[in-house]
Amino acid sequence: MKENHFKNIFRRDFIKFWVLFIFESIAIALIIIPHLSCSSDAEKDTNQSDAEKEILSSDFKVWIDGIERNVYIAKVQDLPFSKETVKLDFGGNYSFVSFDLDGPSKVRIQSTNNSLLYTKILPDQSKIKDLQKNENEIVFDIDEPIKLSIEPNGKQSPLLFFADPKNDYTPDQSDKSTIYYGEGIHTPENGLIRIFDNQTLYLDEGAIVKAGVVVTGDNVTICGRGMLDGNDFVWGQGAHEMVSIRGDNVVVKDIIVRGSAAWTIPIRNSKNVTIDNVKILGGRAQNDDGINPCSSKDVIIRNCFIRTDDDCISPKGTESSYSNIERIRIENNILWCDRARVILFGHKCQANYMKDIKMINNDIIHFGVMNSILLEPGEDMLLEEVLIKDLRINGEGQDELIRLRPIVIEKYMKNKVPGKIRNVRFENIKLTGNPGEYLVHLVGADSLHDIKDVNFSNVSILGKKINQESKNVIIEEYLEQV
Repeated sequence: MKENHFKNIFRRDFIKFWVLFIFESIAIALIIIPHLSCSSDAEKDTNQSDAEKEILSSDFKVWIDGIERNVYIAKVQDLPFSKETVKLDFGGNYSFVSFDLDGPSKVRIQSTNNSLLYTKILPDQSKIKDLQKNENEIVFDIDEPIKLSIEPNGKQSPLLFFADPKNDYTPDQSDKSTIYYGEGIHTPENGLIRIFDNQTLYLDEGAIVKAGVVVTGDNVTICGRGMLDGNDFVWGQGAHEMVSIRGDNVVVKDIIVRGSAAWTIPIRNSKNVTIDNVKILGGRAQNDDGINPCSSKDVIIRNCFIRTDDDCISPKGTESSYSNIERIRIENNILWCDRARVILFGHKCQANYMKDIKMINNDIIHFGVMNSILLEPGEDMLLEEVLIKDLRINGEGQDELIRLRPIVIEKYMKNKVPGKIRNVRFENIKLTGNPGEYLVHLVGADSLHDIKDVNFSNVSILGKKINQESKNVIIEEYLEQV
């Protein structure tokens, strides 16, 4: 009897042990399995803690069809580039909201700090319906995807409004080629995510990933409705570029990129790259260029919103391969540059040529203290076959609008030789807004580094079409067929 009693106790404890073991194994598997599809960087991700929660905007509240949406904050002029230091005020931090539009919707916006009665909506409020404004509230209807800057006080702390096309793509998280980040704040190790051949990085809605991305493979996609956040990067102290691309057949679409402290999306020695519906929310640090196709070919930049301190879009010839830059398409974008140029073709020109660049149907809603468009090749590089067409510009009294000049001396040049400009077309360009000089300035460098074949067709500044006799058109030496 006693022996049977001990056998029963042993059997009972043995069964209890294995039941507990099985349940614990299942629990551990449920924690581990969702992360198996991530890269090594994603596996080392630290998720959101109570001490690290996103601070939302206190300036605006936004409802879409009665549902309140999160309104986030983007920074402007972080140290060492505060307005007190640089003696320029770019308007302070701003707010933004982003959501998917699934059919006609009613929008309601309230501001806690501003009267909304005289709010300006850029670039074009004709695309919204039944607009109503009063001191406390703006209401309107939308029935298609749209990007707007809603400005109660001009550039002073506006609300950026992004209604995206409906997202019908659901990532397969079990696919080992997919790196997935879900809702919450994520801090990958070393602030870096590396992507290789045939991989997809998916940032789901509500994901805030504090990292830069390095693409060193072909056939790569970066997508989703989440955010890459560079706010923690310090300018000049090892800040990562937000999406650094070295690969062919790469697509970056739909994501938000906030607070870069270095170049935001550089594309180097690559072919067939598309940047589509990306929202770049910069302005907190210098050298935060928006999108730079460097020594690359067949690049499409479309449907994006880009706000930067430095140049918004700037193709360059910077690579040791001395590869040429060609077939760049810039279409249907909204552009805002605080300090530098919206468009810069030139500088860092270690290539034989930069050609076949088409910029069609874009809006410049704010540009900086330099000029909006600068064509300034150096290093004996040929800049040719440029078309800038159907461009709408909001002017705020700037001195200079457009400059074409092969550059003589520029700090990034190696050979200290100007470039050449050929076959440039400006068509259907319209600047409206405040009075200003808005100079259009053309000057060659010398007889070998000159400007040939430039045409301005239907270009108007404050309602007046320009010609060679216009007081704001300056045509100097070493030019032909202007």
